[in-house]
Amino acid sequence: MKKTVVIAAVAIVATLATLAGIVGWRWYVDNRKPNFQKDYVLYVYPDTPLNEVEDSLIQGAKVKNVKSLLRTFTKEGVADRMKPGRYVLDTKVSSTYAARMLNLGWQTPQNLTFSGTIRTRERVVKMISNQMMVDSTTVANALTDNEFLANYGVDSIDFFTIILPDTYQIYWTASIDDIFARLRKEYDAFWTDERVEKARKQGLTQYQASIMASIVQGETRKPQEYPIIAGVYLNRLHKGMKLQADPTICYIYGYTLNRVLRKHLEAESPYNTYKYVGLPPTPINSPCKECLEAVLNPQKHDYIFFCANPAFDGTHRFAVTYDEHMKNAREFQTALTIRNRERAQQSK
Repeated sequence: MKKTVVIAAVAIVATLATLAGIVGWRWYVDNRKPNFQKDYVLYVYPDTPLNEVEDSLIQGAKVKNVKSLLRTFTKEGVADRMKPGRYVLDTKVSSTYAARMLNLGWQTPQNLTFSGTIRTRERVVKMISNQMMVDSTTVANALTDNEFLANYGVDSIDFFTIILPDTYQIYWTASIDDIFARLRKEYDAFWTDERVEKARKQGLTQYQASIMASIVQGETRKPQEYPIIAGVYLNRLHKGMKLQADPTICYIYGYTLNRVLRKHLEAESPYNTYKYVGLPPTPINSPCKECLEAVLNPQKHDYIFFCANPAFDGTHRFAVTYDEHMKNAREFQTALTIRNRERAQQSK
């Protein structure tokens, strides 16, 4: 009898030890053991069902132990507690860490990049909605809502002013308010007392400097020319001349022109710098920091005129006198005529 009891006791102890071992191993697997084979970025939208999140992780992050993931997500109540966000998982992450990351909203910031030529409302809408959780309709409505935009010192026409092309780290779930607050913060940070003083020395407010910089940006894609062209327009402005800036004409026509022709210069608009002296009312695009710096630190010269280089390399030729300018313009027109003729022959 005693022997039977001993055997039973040993069996029970062995069973409990086995169970303890299983529980302990599961705890280790769920809480400590890395469970992902690939680094992975997971986007969770509001109301995303748990099974979609699990499938995304299983396929995208190459989950090693699917049972561990499903068991842990159930235990942690991920279905009811997970928060929308952009989550970065690496290969050191355990199932439990992943579950708590989702439940507690441990997001990794998203890069929100404004780049290239930003000159239309539609481009701004696309840039923000393509990179952030906020949808295009919300962004489009915000850009036409003067009451909303007034909170950030702009309106539906001059919102370009506070968009400084750059890359900003911000949470993917940021609201449109959060995004514009960040843009305004970065704009204000750029305009240090030193830069405001430099603008004043050019006879400009910081807002006027943004307008001038937007014209410079519209004229060239060659950064080395920014200070030269800024100098040209400042020379015209200080002499009381009309700016005669083609980019302002393109703005009037919604950037639909392939070439600015003489007939386009007759457009009746306060943005027509061929008709009216001085700067247009608002920026015509979102000027980059380099263009703003060029306006604040222009190259000192006597150039008044410039035209495209007949080498067709995107640069310009600059001139002090009108006669010099006309000579440059004729050379460009001759080169353009020859190039167009050659292209026409090649297309036959």
